[in-house]
Amino acid sequence: MPSRPHPDAAPHHDAPLDAPTLAEEYLDEVLAVVERVPAGRATTYGIVADAVADVLGRGGPRQVGQVVARAGSGVAWWRVVNAAGSPPARHLDRALTELRAEGCPLTRDGRRVDLRRAVWLP
Repeated sequence: MPSRPHPDAAPHHDAPLDAPTLAEEYLDEVLAVVERVPAGRATTYGIVADAVADVLGRGGPRQVGQVVARAGSGVAWWRVVNAAGSPPARHLDRALTELRAEGCPLTRDGRRVDLRRAVWLP
């Protein structure tokens, strides 16, 4: 007698998952979240990763950073900072210039986003 699959088992697919399609799906979802961050606000790589994981069930802050670094030129990438509120070190001056121009709250030293006042949650 054939066994029945467990109700919680993942569905069986005859064809393997298409890795490029999965990567594009992840990239698109990250950029869609970043596009929603309003001017004058900021979010973190971790917050974006959590929002994407809610939809796709995968990824983390480092993957979000890679997407933003490689494909984020069409979005306001400067609105995504690390958990301490620091923009990417390689583009710190440009990011801070953009954040200041938008009126985003910064820390007293002006080198980080004041996340208590500026954080945006999807």
